Order: sequence, then structure tokens, then C-alpha cells
Amino acid sequence: RPRSHTVTTTSSSFTANLSASSSTLAYDREFLRTVPGLLMVTEIVLGLLVWTLIAGTEYFLYPAFGWVMFVAVFYWVLTIFFLIIYMTMTYTRIPQVPWTMVGLCFNGSAFVLYLIAAIVDAASVTKDLDSHNYNSWAASSFFAFVVTSCYAGNTYFSLISWRSRTLQ
Repeated sequence: RPRSHTVTTTSSSFTANLSASSSTLAYDREFLRTVPGLLMVTEIVLGLLVWTLIAGTEYFLYPAFGWVMFVAVFYWVLTIFFLIIYMTMTYTRIPQVPWTMVGLCFNGSAFVLYLIAAIVDAASVTKDLDSHNYNSWAASSFFAFVVTSCYAGNTYFSLISWRSRTLQ
């Protein structure tokens, strides 16, 4: 005896919304004109300068500079990632993520670890260590402190944004 099979397919609203929303990416030109946007660009440019000044030396012979390299490259990559998220307004497409808290944690950790790295960098720069690399290490130390101040500024703006969200 033949059996009849009925197959029913359904489409979830999640997949319909995902395919509809991922077809175009928004671009927020105005973000780069805000103070946090300008600070992010400065962090990227000067962070690149920090790690390229160290990478051009024999930093791997000195563990302190290895730590500075790790912090500089790690936060450089993450800052580019967050800049892309903010520029493409991806954060509006993923409302489940508490972006204000993520930004505050990111900028706060970047400030603390960059401050430690800048202090380690400055304390490790001596002419006795390697006079050939002295200028590069001294310049990287200076720019590390400048990047640290940029992350401190972004931490402040993230804190203000987080407070305004939690008070609502």
C-alpha cells in the first residue's frame, strides 16, 4: 500500500531578515568627524608607528620590547576591527551585543596595557643596551605614551556613552 508523504517547509523570520539586511552595508562618514573617531584613527596611525619602530630593531633579544610589540600589534589590529565595525555601522545589525560595554572594556584594557607597555618601553631604553637601536626605541616610547593618551580619551568617551545607556 503506497504512503503519501507531505513535506512542509517553513522560513524563519531570522533568515529572511539576515538575507535582507546583509545585502548592503551602511557607511557612516560622520564617525571620522567625531572625537572618538579621530582618536581611533590617531591610535591606528601612531600604534603602527610604535610597532614598526620596534620591529625594525633587534627587539626579540630583549623580552621587554617583545611585550611592547605584543600590546602594540594586538591593539592595533583590534582598533582597526572596531573602526570597521563603527564605520560600517555593523553594531546596529547585532543589537544583542552590548556595544557600549564592549567599547568601554576594549578602550579601558587598551589604556591600561598600553600604559604598562609604554612604561616598560621607556624604562628599557638605554644607550648601554644597544646604542644602534636607541633612537628607534626612544621614539617608540614617546609614541606609545601618545597612543596611551588617545586610548585614555576614548575610554572617557566610552564611559560617558555607557553611563548614558545605563541611566535610561
